[in-house]
Amino acid sequence: MKFGFYADTELPEGNYRCPNWDPMPPGKKNVVVLGCSHTYGVGHTDDSHWVAHLSKHNTERLRYWNLAQPGASGDLIVRILYGSQKIIFPNIIIVCWPLWTRRERLEATPQNLTSADQLLKTETHETDKNNFLKNVFLVEKFAENNQCKTFHCFADETYQEHLKGLNVLEDYTIKNCWPYWDKFDQRVSHTEPSLAADGEHYGVEHHERFAKLFLDYFGRKLR
Repeated sequence: MKFGFYADTELPEGNYRCPNWDPMPPGKKNVVVLGCSHTYGVGHTDDSHWVAHLSKHNTERLRYWNLAQPGASGDLIVRILYGSQKIIFPNIIIVCWPLWTRRERLEATPQNLTSADQLLKTETHETDKNNFLKNVFLVEKFAENNQCKTFHCFADETYQEHLKGLNVLEDYTIKNCWPYWDKFDQRVSHTEPSLAADGEHYGVEHHERFAKLFLDYFGRKLR
Protein backbone atom coordinates (compact mmCIF):
# COMPACT_ATOMS: atom_id res chain seq x y z
CA MET A 1 0.00 0.00 0.00
CA LYS A 2 1.28 3.46 -0.86
CA PHE A 3 -0.23 6.93 -0.53
CA GLY A 4 2.12 9.75 -1.48
CA PHE A 5 5.16 9.58 0.79
CA TYR A 6 3.56 6.93 3.02
CA ALA A 7 4.04 3.23 2.24
CA ASP A 8 4.22 -0.11 4.02
CA THR A 9 6.39 -1.77 1.36
CA GLU A 10 9.38 0.59 1.14
CA LEU A 11 11.47 2.68 3.49
CA PRO A 12 11.93 6.41 2.99
CA GLU A 13 15.14 7.19 1.15
CA GLY A 14 18.11 7.23 3.53
CA ASN A 15 21.40 5.69 4.52
CA TYR A 16 20.36 3.06 7.06
CA ARG A 17 22.99 1.73 9.43
CA CYS A 18 22.07 -1.94 9.44
CA PRO A 19 22.52 -5.11 7.38
CA ASN A 20 20.78 -5.68 4.08
CA TRP A 21 17.19 -6.86 4.61
CA ASP A 22 16.69 -8.32 1.14
CA PRO A 23 16.38 -11.22 1.48
CA MET A 24 15.27 -11.16 5.11
CA PRO A 25 17.09 -13.85 7.14
CA PRO A 26 14.65 -16.20 8.90
CA GLY A 27 14.48 -17.50 12.43
CA LYS A 28 14.74 -14.54 14.81
CA LYS A 29 12.57 -11.71 16.11
CA ASN A 30 13.26 -8.36 14.46
CA VAL A 31 14.04 -5.36 16.68
CA VAL A 32 13.62 -2.02 14.91
CA VAL A 33 15.42 0.92 16.56
CA LEU A 34 14.30 4.43 15.56
CA GLY A 35 15.60 7.88 16.39
CA CYS A 36 17.75 10.78 15.23
CA SER A 37 21.52 11.31 14.94
CA HIS A 38 22.19 10.08 18.48
CA THR A 39 20.68 6.71 17.66
CA TYR A 40 22.12 6.62 14.14
CA GLY A 41 25.53 7.19 15.71
CA VAL A 42 26.82 10.26 13.85
CA GLY A 43 30.57 10.51 14.40
CA HIS A 44 30.84 6.86 15.47
CA THR A 45 32.21 3.71 13.95
CA ASP A 46 29.82 0.86 13.23
CA ASP A 47 30.64 -0.81 16.54
CA SER A 48 30.77 2.15 18.95
CA HIS A 49 27.26 3.67 18.93
CA TRP A 50 24.67 2.61 21.49
CA VAL A 51 22.60 0.48 19.11
CA ALA A 52 25.72 -1.53 18.27
CA HIS A 53 26.19 -2.23 21.99
CA LEU A 54 22.49 -3.04 22.36
CA SER A 55 22.71 -5.43 19.41
CA LYS A 56 24.89 -7.79 21.43
CA HIS A 57 21.96 -8.56 23.76
CA ASN A 58 20.10 -11.87 23.37
CA THR A 59 21.40 -12.46 19.85
CA GLU A 60 20.20 -16.06 19.90
CA ARG A 61 16.62 -14.80 19.62
CA LEU A 62 16.84 -11.20 18.36
CA ARG A 63 18.08 -9.43 15.23
CA TYR A 64 18.52 -5.64 15.36
CA TRP A 65 17.85 -3.04 12.67
CA ASN A 66 19.08 0.53 13.23
CA LEU A 67 16.66 2.63 11.15
CA ALA A 68 17.53 5.95 12.81
CA GLN A 69 18.29 8.92 10.57
CA PRO A 70 20.35 12.05 11.33
CA GLY A 71 18.10 15.06 11.93
CA ALA A 72 14.97 12.91 12.09
CA SER A 73 11.72 14.28 13.44
CA GLY A 74 8.98 12.24 15.04
CA ASP A 75 7.11 12.55 11.74
CA LEU A 76 9.92 10.83 9.83
CA ILE A 77 10.27 8.15 12.52
CA VAL A 78 6.63 7.20 11.96
CA ARG A 79 7.08 7.05 8.17
CA ILE A 80 10.14 4.82 8.57
CA LEU A 81 8.33 2.48 10.96
CA TYR A 82 5.35 2.05 8.63
CA GLY A 83 7.70 1.61 5.67
CA SER A 84 9.42 -1.26 7.46
CA GLN A 85 6.19 -3.22 7.95
CA LYS A 86 6.45 -5.59 4.96
CA ILE A 87 10.23 -5.40 4.58
CA ILE A 88 11.60 -6.07 8.06
CA PHE A 89 8.41 -7.29 9.77
CA PRO A 90 9.14 -5.75 13.21
CA ASN A 91 8.40 -7.69 16.39
CA ILE A 92 9.91 -5.17 18.81
CA ILE A 93 10.02 -1.39 18.36
CA ILE A 94 12.43 0.91 20.21
CA VAL A 95 12.02 4.66 19.75
CA CYS A 96 14.47 7.20 21.12
CA TRP A 97 12.32 10.26 20.41
CA PRO A 98 13.98 13.48 19.22
CA LEU A 99 12.90 16.89 20.43
CA TRP A 100 9.24 17.42 19.62
CA THR A 101 9.91 20.83 18.06
CA ARG A 102 11.04 19.08 14.86
CA ARG A 103 8.78 18.48 11.88
CA GLU A 104 8.97 16.83 8.48
CA ARG A 105 7.87 18.91 5.49
CA LEU A 106 6.77 16.71 2.60
CA GLU A 107 7.51 18.42 -0.69
CA ALA A 108 9.17 17.08 -3.85
CA THR A 109 12.07 16.24 -1.55
CA PRO A 110 11.09 15.72 2.12
CA GLN A 111 12.81 18.04 4.61
CA ASN A 112 13.36 17.67 8.34
CA LEU A 113 12.83 21.03 10.03
CA THR A 114 13.98 22.20 13.46
CA SER A 115 12.65 25.01 15.63
CA ALA A 116 15.23 27.32 14.03
CA ASP A 117 13.54 27.04 10.63
CA GLN A 118 11.37 29.99 9.64
CA LEU A 119 8.60 27.65 8.53
CA LEU A 120 8.10 26.54 12.16
CA LYS A 121 7.97 30.00 13.73
CA THR A 122 4.21 29.78 14.10
CA GLU A 123 4.36 26.50 16.04
CA THR A 124 3.65 26.65 19.77
CA HIS A 125 4.19 24.39 22.76
CA GLU A 126 0.63 23.16 22.28
CA THR A 127 1.05 22.30 18.59
CA ASP A 128 4.40 20.63 19.34
CA LYS A 129 2.76 18.54 22.06
CA ASN A 130 -0.18 17.51 19.88
CA ASN A 131 2.07 16.56 16.97
CA PHE A 132 4.16 14.48 19.36
CA LEU A 133 1.07 12.73 20.75
CA LYS A 134 -0.08 12.00 17.20
CA ASN A 135 3.24 10.31 16.43
CA VAL A 136 3.26 8.26 19.64
CA PHE A 137 -0.31 7.19 18.83
CA LEU A 138 0.71 6.08 15.33
CA VAL A 139 3.61 4.04 16.73
CA GLU A 140 1.38 2.40 19.31
CA LYS A 141 -1.33 1.73 16.71
CA PHE A 142 1.23 0.08 14.46
CA ALA A 143 2.36 -2.05 17.40
CA GLU A 144 -1.21 -3.02 18.26
CA ASN A 145 -2.03 -3.99 14.67
CA ASN A 146 1.18 -5.97 14.22
CA GLN A 147 1.45 -7.44 17.74
CA CYS A 148 4.73 -5.68 18.49
CA LYS A 149 6.28 -4.80 21.84
CA THR A 150 7.27 -1.12 22.18
CA PHE A 151 9.89 0.70 24.23
CA HIS A 152 10.05 4.50 24.38
CA CYS A 153 12.87 6.83 25.42
CA PHE A 154 11.89 10.48 25.89
CA ALA A 155 14.17 13.48 25.79
CA ASP A 156 12.52 15.10 28.79
CA GLU A 157 10.31 13.86 31.63
CA THR A 158 7.60 16.38 30.69
CA TYR A 159 6.96 14.33 27.54
CA GLN A 160 6.00 11.37 29.70
CA GLU A 161 3.58 13.54 31.68
CA HIS A 162 1.53 14.15 28.54
CA LEU A 163 1.13 10.40 28.01
CA LYS A 164 -0.58 9.68 31.32
CA GLY A 165 -3.78 7.72 30.78
CA LEU A 166 -2.77 6.70 27.26
CA ASN A 167 -1.81 3.23 26.07
CA VAL A 168 1.93 3.65 26.73
CA LEU A 169 3.16 1.46 29.58
CA GLU A 170 5.22 3.46 32.05
CA ASP A 171 7.48 0.53 32.85
CA TYR A 172 8.38 0.30 29.15
CA THR A 173 9.65 3.88 28.99
CA ILE A 174 12.70 5.88 29.99
CA LYS A 175 11.09 9.21 30.72
CA ASN A 176 14.16 11.42 30.99
CA CYS A 177 17.09 9.96 29.07
CA TRP A 178 19.08 13.09 28.22
CA PRO A 179 20.78 13.51 31.61
CA TYR A 180 22.42 10.16 31.00
CA TRP A 181 23.90 11.54 27.79
CA ASP A 182 24.47 15.19 28.35
CA LYS A 183 27.83 16.56 29.36
CA PHE A 184 27.18 20.04 28.01
CA ASP A 185 24.79 21.26 30.70
CA GLN A 186 24.87 20.90 34.46
CA ARG A 187 22.06 18.38 35.01
CA VAL A 188 24.57 15.56 35.34
CA SER A 189 28.32 15.96 35.73
CA HIS A 190 30.50 13.43 33.94
CA THR A 191 34.24 13.30 34.42
CA GLU A 192 35.13 12.25 30.88
CA PRO A 193 34.82 14.83 28.09
CA SER A 194 33.33 12.44 25.55
CA LEU A 195 32.76 13.64 21.98
CA ALA A 196 32.20 11.73 18.76
CA ALA A 197 34.56 12.16 15.82
CA ASP A 198 32.46 15.01 14.40
CA GLY A 199 33.17 17.08 17.53
CA GLU A 200 29.46 17.72 18.17
CA HIS A 201 27.65 14.52 19.13
CA TYR A 202 28.07 12.40 22.24
CA GLY A 203 31.13 10.17 22.38
CA VAL A 204 31.92 6.54 23.01
CA GLU A 205 31.54 6.65 26.81
CA HIS A 206 28.10 8.22 26.56
CA HIS A 207 26.89 5.61 24.09
CA GLU A 208 28.19 2.81 26.30
CA ARG A 209 26.45 4.38 29.29
CA PHE A 210 23.14 4.75 27.49
CA ALA A 211 23.20 1.16 26.20
CA LYS A 212 23.80 -0.02 29.76
CA LEU A 213 20.98 2.20 31.03
CA PHE A 214 18.60 0.79 28.43
CA LEU A 215 19.45 -2.80 29.29
CA ASP A 216 19.23 -2.07 33.02
CA TYR A 217 15.68 -0.86 32.41
CA PHE A 218 14.52 -3.29 29.76
CA GLY A 219 16.99 -6.16 29.36
CA ARG A 220 14.66 -8.79 30.86
CA LYS A 221 11.77 -7.60 28.71
CA LEU A 222 13.79 -7.45 25.50
CA ARG A 223 13.31 -11.02 24.32
